[in-house]
Amino acid sequence: MSFIWTLIIGGIIGWLAGIIIGRDVPGGIIGNVIAGIIGAWLGTLLLGSWGPSLGGLALIPALIGAIIVVLLLSMIMKRTRRPSRHH
Repeated sequence: MSFIWTLIIGGIIGWLAGIIIGRDVPGGIIGNVIAGIIGAWLGTLLLGSWGPSLGGLALIPALIGAIIVVLLLSMIMKRTRRPSRHH
């Protein structure tokens, strides 16, 4: 059951990160879950596991990490969608 909670909380964190920076997470719900879980890992790695915790994720570092992940993903997606200037 804790794995399911981790997925749910990761999805919510990824969704919140997208709302905070005003960009959609590529991949919809699955993208939100992935961004939230990777963000939680990155945030905990960079900031430690302080603050409130839910579903095995430290919420504040997870949200900060997810914001970083969403920003990086949106920058990468913007570069790959840019049309070629060579004709």
